[in-house]
Amino acid sequence: MRIGAIGSERPVVRQGGTTYALGVLTRDIDGAFLAGDGIGRVARALAAGELPVVSVEGERVGAPIARPAAVICIGQNYAAHAAESGSEPPGELIIFFKHPNTVVGAFDDVVIPPGAEKVDWEVELGVVIGRTASRLSSRDEAEAAIAGYVVCNDVSEREHQLVTSLGQWSKGKTAPTFCPVGPVLVPADEVDPGDLRLWSTVNGEPRQDSTTADLIFDVPAIVLGLSQHVQLEPGDLICTGTPQGVALSGRFPYLAAGDVMEMGVVGLGQQRSRLVGASARA
Repeated sequence: MRIGAIGSERPVVRQGGTTYALGVLTRDIDGAFLAGDGIGRVARALAAGELPVVSVEGERVGAPIARPAAVICIGQNYAAHAAESGSEPPGELIIFFKHPNTVVGAFDDVVIPPGAEKVDWEVELGVVIGRTASRLSSRDEAEAAIAGYVVCNDVSEREHQLVTSLGQWSKGKTAPTFCPVGPVLVPADEVDPGDLRLWSTVNGEPRQDSTTADLIFDVPAIVLGLSQHVQLEPGDLICTGTPQGVALSGRFPYLAAGDVMEMGVVGLGQQRSRLVGASARA
């Protein structure tokens, strides 16, 4: 985890309900830390009792990874969501990007851009890359490139994504604060990404409820496929797609200032984000 005010987060690790400071091992949870066997070093330090216990009660929870160089997203990766979007399930990965400054903490506000009227929620399993991955040749190599998993919310403005974008989805995906992440990064060897329950609510009312068993392209296939086109770097974040139950379906209203999104992935924690107007400070 990363705890503290925006821009001043410090790294910690939580095990068995106790939180330990990581300052003796690293200044941050970033690509360099992950590439340098950071998670392994933390595990060994915990086992040896070398990390000091700290209290983080009442402090802000930041995104569990420092600002990534790339946020890469997979579109329409659940068949039911593709259907509610009016599309056939894709036969190839649909890839789009979010700006790194979309990444915020799991409990931070989400800012509605000026004039936006179709802001939508999307709970997703996030994959954090732990080593450079380019043109991988197998699913085993893809799995070995993964450092861990997080909860992501691929917040979207559908008018900008689908109407004024001329087919380039990123236009509706890249507003600042449009990617709450966390609260925790769970190491890859502690997670089976093949059957994780994802859920979301808006103002306490159920919206999405599915599992990653319904992914069209599962996690190893995503990493393997992306690596053929993009050189993935340590610290990169991949958002793997969202299940059905979003406002785009027409079954629910779009988000407005004051609404509260809650969502989670079982085993990875949950988020709570409040929508604020563009004139408010997030």
